Amino acid sequence: MLETRFGIEVEFTGITRAQAAKVAAEFLGGRVESGSDYYNTQKVIAPDGRVWKFMSDGSIRTQKKERGRIVEVGREYSVELVSPILTYREDIETLQELIRRLRKAGGFANTSCGIHIHIDGADHTPRSIRNFINIIASKNDLFYKALQIEPDRMRFCKKMDAALVEKMNRRKPKTMAAIESIWYEGYSESRSTHYHNSRYHFLNLHSFFNGNGTIELRGFNSELHAGKIRSYIVLALALNHQALTQKCASSKKPQVENEKFAMRTYLNRIGLIGDEFKNCREHLCKHLDGNAAWRFRAA
Repeated sequence: MLETRFGIEVEFTGITRAQAAKVAAEFLGGRVESGSDYYNTQKVIAPDGRVWKFMSDGSIRTQKKERGRIVEVGREYSVELVSPILTYREDIETLQELIRRLRKAGGFANTSCGIHIHIDGADHTPRSIRNFINIIASKNDLFYKALQIEPDRMRFCKKMDAALVEKMNRRKPKTMAAIESIWYEGYSESRSTHYHNSRYHFLNLHSFFNGNGTIELRGFNSELHAGKIRSYIVLALALNHQALTQKCASSKKPQVENEKFAMRTYLNRIGLIGDEFKNCREHLCKHLDGNAAWRFRAA
């Protein structure tokens, strides 16, 4: 589960891109290269050669804290951290400490900010992609409540399209080309468009078919809280592993009498077991109703 490569994009404000790059360079022991591209990218070249980017994003509401209150500021305070390719065991502590330092420097996330996690799609097959679609569809409601997805961001991470799910399960496509064709049905724009409208879902396959071969999960509010970010990454990796290893998956939404119990048992089933992931389970169950220990009140 934890061996799959991934990347993460973390949107925030509170400090400028130049300030964020300086913090990262000092922590990583790297150097800053200022770009003149459309996104005004600040690149931090780490000693291992990997590049951490701090880019502008037009959807971020730019603010900073001033004398105990939050004020509106210019676009230089629009910051999206784009990580290089990471692996959990080797890089999670580095990522978490960088997040802590950006927060200490004055960075924070508001309701306009999101987190996107990209997972290496190299091992996926038509079966596993269909599994992924059905897994997300069946858990839509539970995930959206658990993750407290902000209303401001719903248009950027919509729930799975019921019509898409129905077509996938009725036609049972056997090839990636057939799945790709179904994914883009109903859209008039070119599939090669970078900001294609199909991408704005919790599960985004546009990046898989016409991007960099990654599966993107977009259903996370942004945080500069290292523990919450780790829980999001672990959930993404676990969902990916479930899709890859499960023989089949149903899109049917389970009946949930006790949300916390349902989420806890589901997280255990997909690999978030033991003390290592205790904090992850707590973060992911915190906003759900019910009792995590007992399914029924009588028990």
